[in-house]
Amino acid sequence: MKIDNIFKALTEYKNFRAKRISSWDRTGGNDDYIKIRPYETVNLAKIEGPGCISHIWFTIKSSDRYYLRKLILRMFWDGEKYPSVETPVGDFFGVGHAKTSAFCSFPLNMTSGTGEDGGLTAMNCYFNMPYSDSAIIEVINDSDTPVDSFYYYIDYEIHNEIGNKPRFHALWRRENPCKGWTGKSSEQTNLTGKNNYVILEATGKGHYVGCVLNIHNRSTGWWGEGDDMIFVDGEKWPPSLHGTGTEDYFCNAWGMQDERYLFSGASLFNKKHRNWEGKWSIYRFHILDPIPFEKSIKVTIEHGHANNRNDDYSSVAYWYQSEPHKKFPELLPVELRLPEPD
Repeated sequence: MKIDNIFKALTEYKNFRAKRISSWDRTGGNDDYIKIRPYETVNLAKIEGPGCISHIWFTIKSSDRYYLRKLILRMFWDGEKYPSVETPVGDFFGVGHAKTSAFCSFPLNMTSGTGEDGGLTAMNCYFNMPYSDSAIIEVINDSDTPVDSFYYYIDYEIHNEIGNKPRFHALWRRENPCKGWTGKSSEQTNLTGKNNYVILEATGKGHYVGCVLNIHNRSTGWWGEGDDMIFVDGEKWPPSLHGTGTEDYFCNAWGMQDERYLFSGASLFNKKHRNWEGKWSIYRFHILDPIPFEKSIKVTIEHGHANNRNDDYSSVAYWYQSEPHKKFPELLPVELRLPEPD
């Protein structure tokens, strides 16, 4: 859908009923939040279909500075056994490393934050999430610290039927450190994609709609130049889509700029860097240019030219596909999800 079609759609009558589940105070007071005990799983929404989630809003207060990595968001469609969404809360909304940072993109945003650990912010998601029978959204507090205040809206539509639509998926991954190059610089080539960082590996029919990539520069120097390589429907070499460098895939050039656009940009830009040091979050959404697949897709990117760097990479991939989906890899335990010190 093109941007102008979204505005044209506003002139058409709607054939759904708008509904909301939120944390409003059932006593009529102003304590419009829930508390989440240590290691507790809370069901935020259990909706009977058919319908479509249209907007999710969270704001959270916790004394744990890493709460955005310790809280896990999961979503299940149509009674499935395994989640279609499984990711730390902060990463899902576009910023990694358990930090808050003000940015705005087309599907995701945070309203405040300057890169601090565990800051206060509001988080919004506008990805449409259809389901035909049911939707379950839950949050897990994988921490020994209680969540003092968890506010939320889950806005959704009730439909008569959904039809044959692919389901929304999101998956978090991390490789720390990435397996860097050990040969001579003159030998640095990559004509296989071996040892690339894997953003997404999925089977079925669907389309990839983007990612958030988090990088912690573990050494020094420019962390970019890694080519994106996207392999579609089991192809080996060359991939259907082969890029020219990390900053290029994220729609920048000559490094990353401190800018946030509708479909690409830096949601966490390290303003203190002297030589591209520290932690970064960058995003690329294929809203106007989704990448379809009939059988499978493997979305990868080099970590530095020809994988010559050993940085800490993590990511969230977003895509739509038919069910059942391939079972996700086991989520890393909390101690392996935490960011390293700045």
